[in-house]
Amino acid sequence: MDIVVTGANGFLGKHLTHALEQDGHNVLKVTRETHFAERSRMLRAADFVFHLAGINRPEDPHEFITGNVDLTEVIATELLSYNPVPLVFASSIQATQDNDYGRSKRDAENVLVVYSERSETRVHLFRLPNVFGKWGRPFYNSAVTTFCHQISRGETVTVNDPDRLLTLAHVDDVVASFLDTLTTDVSLYPTVPAHEICLLDVVRTLEAFEAMRVAHSVPDLSDAFTKQLYSTYTSYLPRERMVTPLLMHRDARGSFTEFLKTPDRGQVSVNVAKPGVKKGEHWHDTKHEQFLVVSGEGVIRLREVDGTEVMTFHVSGETLEVVEIPPGYVHNIENVGTTELVTLMWVNEPFDPGQPDTYSGTVARTETEVL
Repeated sequence: MDIVVTGANGFLGKHLTHALEQDGHNVLKVTRETHFAERSRMLRAADFVFHLAGINRPEDPHEFITGNVDLTEVIATELLSYNPVPLVFASSIQATQDNDYGRSKRDAENVLVVYSERSETRVHLFRLPNVFGKWGRPFYNSAVTTFCHQISRGETVTVNDPDRLLTLAHVDDVVASFLDTLTTDVSLYPTVPAHEICLLDVVRTLEAFEAMRVAHSVPDLSDAFTKQLYSTYTSYLPRERMVTPLLMHRDARGSFTEFLKTPDRGQVSVNVAKPGVKKGEHWHDTKHEQFLVVSGEGVIRLREVDGTEVMTFHVSGETLEVVEIPPGYVHNIENVGTTELVTLMWVNEPFDPGQPDTYSGTVARTETEVL
């Protein structure tokens, strides 16, 4: 389809444009720099219109009228005269409020309702809440964008109204709802998935994300909103913070480095053993581990603490296999190759030096070869 997107270089327009192009549509992009004659040509060629352009932070309140109402009238008149096609309008939840911005959005909606009636084509008016996500402009698009920018840079955050309740929608959910209108005749006032949270809780959550990043940890992302907010936060990291050095515990045998920790899914570490080196020779009461050799040649051995049989697993970076290390098994890993043995190690709980749950033990030499 040939689809016009007004405000195509704005926060919401940029996301929608990318999504439409990924789906194979030809996007006709209207921005403030687009000449009115070119805009007219695009509208006459369109199969569908997403009208996202508007004014929300003018220097002169009269710009609410020119940027929201008058522009919408121009577009509706052009379409009604030459090319009546379906249209989606990015309105605002403030359209129900008695302020300059809200009234201008409501008046623009009314223009489009008349257009729909006269053209006998469908129109969808999305009264959007606060939309957040990547590619936003700090101190302009949303409080979330501003807080992400400030906290990721160690700047002071000012919260003037901590108990203020925000209704937040992630930009991906908004775009998905927009795309649905291309193939589905949804209602005049469709809704988007949204989440309510007070301003102070947003700040505290983002500050917790920052503290976890410093500790090489990630939060519990099972909740969709938390996952979206965390992804948004990381998208505002300054470039100089996109590379984080890890603490490598080195000795003559090789190294051990903690990579990633989670509060509920354990942690991942990287173990490097030099040729001929054997590591481990211990067991755990509760800890459950999984070893994945990604480079080199090695042997992993396990024996139940009270047993005599030794299981031997030959592992190699040439054939990726996960070896389970259950609780109650003495285990070791030995580099039998000529290069470094690199192993990813997952354990079901982050390491706690106060309760290491690690007990010395030796895996006997008598072995039963399993693999």
